[in-house]
Amino acid sequence: MTTTFPDISISTERLVLRPYEDADIPAHTEMMNDETVVAWTSAPHPYTTAHAEDWVRRIAPAERTEGRGVVLAVTEFLTQRLVGTVHLRNTDWRTRATEAAYITAPWARGEGYATESVLAVAQWLFQDRRFERLELRTAADNTASQQVAQKIGCISEGVLRNAWIARSRTEDGGWTDIRTDLIVWSLLPEDLEGPGGLGGADGLRGAPGGAGRSSFPGWN
Repeated sequence: MTTTFPDISISTERLVLRPYEDADIPAHTEMMNDETVVAWTSAPHPYTTAHAEDWVRRIAPAERTEGRGVVLAVTEFLTQRLVGTVHLRNTDWRTRATEAAYITAPWARGEGYATESVLAVAQWLFQDRRFERLELRTAADNTASQQVAQKIGCISEGVLRNAWIARSRTEDGGWTDIRTDLIVWSLLPEDLEGPGGLGGADGLRGAPGGAGRSSFPGWN
């Protein structure tokens, strides 16, 4: 049984999803210090260059080589600028199921990049890797993340009460931890079948390693 993802790149009309490189370290550091990212993730804060170096050189590659998932830097096709990240984690190879987490840089929000990148990964998982389930978990008040789940066709399965610790700004400008619920979403291969799904308009370009053979409609 295969227990690791391949070292792949996935391309769409606007984006290239690929492994992190050292050149991404400055942009990744900047992205992870954005207030929205600080609020909804468990990443260290402040996020230093040393944190980014450890992520790019050790943590992210180990997710793939040790079989837990895969981390993909999301970049603009034309500019090569870092748009965000998609992280597959907590992979169960027996049930062919995994969980997706995603972050978008503040300058790139509102362009549909998160939806485009997560859906491209989902199509690659279902078509090329024969996975049967993709799960997303979004904090109860993180409406932007919930909209991504809805746009790619996820089904809301329920709520994990008091299951996450988010961060909130304090009056003195600092941060404090707050407990929140998590909404659980799932996407199955059949959810992407038919018009607008796996058989929708041509959108993925060919990519190294055989990835990128799926198709999807465009978003904005």
